[in-house]
Amino acid sequence: MALAAQRMSKVDTAWLRMDTEANLMMIVGVWFIRPGITLEALRQRVEERLLQYTRFRQKVVEDTLGAQWVDDEDFDIRQHVLTTTLTPAKGQTRQAALQERVGELAAEPLDHRRPLWQFQLVEDMDGGSALIARIHHCIADGIALIAVMLSITDGGKPPPKRKQQPRDDQDWLTDALLKPISDLTIKAIGVAGAGMAKSVDMVMQQEHPLDSSLHAARMGYQAVSDVAAFALMSDDSHTRLKGKPGTHKRVAWDDALPLDAVKAVGKALNCSINDVLLSCVAGAIGRYLIDKGDDVTGQEIRAMVPVNLRPLEKAYQLGNRFGLVPLVLPIGIENPVERLYAVRTRMQELKGSFQPIMAFGLLSVAGLLIKPVQHAMLNIFAKKATAVMTNVPGPAEALKFCGSTVERVMFWVPQSGDIGMGVSILTYAGHVQFGLITDSKLCPDPEAIIERFAPEFNKLLLLALMLPWGEEG
Repeated sequence: MALAAQRMSKVDTAWLRMDTEANLMMIVGVWFIRPGITLEALRQRVEERLLQYTRFRQKVVEDTLGAQWVDDEDFDIRQHVLTTTLTPAKGQTRQAALQERVGELAAEPLDHRRPLWQFQLVEDMDGGSALIARIHHCIADGIALIAVMLSITDGGKPPPKRKQQPRDDQDWLTDALLKPISDLTIKAIGVAGAGMAKSVDMVMQQEHPLDSSLHAARMGYQAVSDVAAFALMSDDSHTRLKGKPGTHKRVAWDDALPLDAVKAVGKALNCSINDVLLSCVAGAIGRYLIDKGDDVTGQEIRAMVPVNLRPLEKAYQLGNRFGLVPLVLPIGIENPVERLYAVRTRMQELKGSFQPIMAFGLLSVAGLLIKPVQHAMLNIFAKKATAVMTNVPGPAEALKFCGSTVERVMFWVPQSGDIGMGVSILTYAGHVQFGLITDSKLCPDPEAIIERFAPEFNKLLLLALMLPWGEEG
């Protein structure tokens, strides 16, 4: 029996209506699987596992109040799981052809008459398979999709049958923002090791009425300060990476860095893994602009970084539960160590910020507005930033899928408004993978930035190796 229609949350509605010709709100990912799998095996796994999440059987129906999730009575898995063929141009590698295909799909809208997701399988990819996934952001955010990924792999845990749907934004915001100021506390809204903030963890810890009053006052002051800081924030530095994006996308990814090496550099230089990786991103972008003949002396750009606001054990509920914080990347600092410590300072400044919850509230409001007003509101982010950047912790061990090994995983985040660049960092199976998606007008050669990540890291690695070794070393 079909489930009744369910009202879409305001934040999810905002993501649904954020699509533009230049930027579609899709999360795009690629799995590299060896040995290769068949279309039949893939469809069977999707039927058995993925469709246990009710969202993947539901289509979206918009109305005057927003949108609803409605069961697709004509659901046909052949429309959602299919094969695609790569035809490399003369002299083009299959990986380059795959990158080109992913870029095309990132700019190709999903069919709104059906559930907003699709898998395309490249059956012959250098002896393995490549699985390209496209999922609209209104279905889930990155942390929730990691939970989905884990559930559909061999031995994965299915989602609970009940309570799959999260509460509405209004109830969630009351619990997450209003109650903490009065009688609860936010244990941690800091930028965690993989670039996400720790989940909002509300615990009762007022042991004395005076402690409670002082705590509420401190939180109120922090909230007011963050609102003022965001409103008064200057527009981002103008570089060739900013401008009005077009309708074509380019993607690129690199050979993964060993996670142990990144940890070693961080420990040697007294920085977090995240500090090291973001410093490499800033260095690679700065070097790219210098090589193009631009002067980046003293320049900084901002990246809007998603911050997780949900307990990880509730990721199966899907939907979007994250805020955004503006992270400054000092692209004009050429000295790698100086740049690393500048990034560390910026990261420390973000800890304890209320900006993630403010951004979540902004998206909730935007979900109720007509499109022109919504786009004007959300372009505030575009004026303040050059890129969207996310850093997601994946599994420590390689996953199995349909009896084969998922050797590598990559994904790309969508960019809202007129932002033309998305940087993705994923830790998976002991390696760190960088990915980049760009607008072809603003940056037609993202591979030229990607190929600079490893050299920037190697500078830090060399410096770390040159430090004096103590007894532990």
